[in-house]
Amino acid sequence: MPRLAKELTPLEVKRLEHPGGKNNKVFSVGGVKGLVLQITPSGARSWILRTNIAGKRRHIGLGGYPTVSLAQARERAREALDMIWRGVDPIAERNAALTQLKTAQQRGLTFKDAMERFLAAKLTEFRNEKHRKQWSSSLDRYAVPVIGHQLVEDIGVADVLRVLEPIWQTKTETASRLRGRIEAVLAWATVSGHREGDNPARWKGNLDAILPKPGKVAKVKHYPAVALADAADWFRDLQARTGTATRALEFMALTAARSGEVRGATWDEFDLDAGLWTIPADRMKAGKEHRVPLTAEGVEIINNMPRISEYVFAAPRGGQLSDMAISACMRRINEARAGGYLDPRDGRPAVPHGLRSTFRDWTAERTEYPRDMAEIALAHTVGSEVERTYRRTDMLEKRRQMMAAWQRFLRGEEGDTVVKLASLA
Repeated sequence: MPRLAKELTPLEVKRLEHPGGKNNKVFSVGGVKGLVLQITPSGARSWILRTNIAGKRRHIGLGGYPTVSLAQARERAREALDMIWRGVDPIAERNAALTQLKTAQQRGLTFKDAMERFLAAKLTEFRNEKHRKQWSSSLDRYAVPVIGHQLVEDIGVADVLRVLEPIWQTKTETASRLRGRIEAVLAWATVSGHREGDNPARWKGNLDAILPKPGKVAKVKHYPAVALADAADWFRDLQARTGTATRALEFMALTAARSGEVRGATWDEFDLDAGLWTIPADRMKAGKEHRVPLTAEGVEIINNMPRISEYVFAAPRGGQLSDMAISACMRRINEARAGGYLDPRDGRPAVPHGLRSTFRDWTAERTEYPRDMAEIALAHTVGSEVERTYRRTDMLEKRRQMMAAWQRFLRGEEGDTVVKLASLA
């Protein structure tokens, strides 16, 4: 064992300096056999205990100076030597403790951290920026303030309820979606090894025994639609106006498409010779390519739009037209008419998205077109998974006839006549 060196004082230790050269220099400080202060050429200082463990020469780091004082270094050295005397390897013991701490830290993940790691991996799967923001914002707004600081392994049903119950009755749809998002984060945490057991945010056989079903709390609110009796007048008022937003709204009406699908339409999506608009899967809500047959009037609208951007219905500065611009156009049409164009069910002023409901009402009440055909035109998912597997067509040409009849209805050319399938043969 190393001989006992002169016991230096704290002041003497402070005055020790590297003598120069490229190698580290060690100074015995005394008080404990083998305790030295190592000084690097750059001036960095650390405590080392030089000793033997099971016949092998070992250097045990005891911390940096001056963070670890001379007195603390001597105390740590004595503890290490005592462990060696008891047959314990201090280095192996420390490594095991660090490994255990690292494992505990990995498992000790808060909900907020788990959410951020989950979203970083999963948000790339979402088709558009709007959906990504909705996921993040709902969790940030409602879940993080309540359970964000909690470890995922400690979150239980009661904690999930503290998030959901305040908005379950008043914001039922938001709360229902939020529950699913919390469940997804906790499922990720379980698979990643940060928690065990059942998912406390699971609905079936869990929260459904405590919370009322969403459908029983609040019925789905439909977008106010133009009444069938007012559709021709509304379309006439629309066509009398000018502007990009007006033409986009007109194109929405003719195609029964969503606002985002129209606003994001690019020139390369159109085959005007074939009268076809093909919307790629990444722009569709259902994540599936959607073909839209165009009427002659629809083709004319596209042909007359100026090519100032990659977008057909471009904003003044060339970017994508905003949803607000189309809504403002609809609002001005409502304000220009005495009483406005009101939804016959609830009396609210019609909005752009409600045009899809107007179209659906028309197919159901004024025509004999099959329900599935109308649902496909709206880009809704139709039938079971098995049925969709065996359906080989999207009824494009039949839908072309249906959309031509819809155009005639909007122009007031059909009146109250029911469109019969036999007449389209």
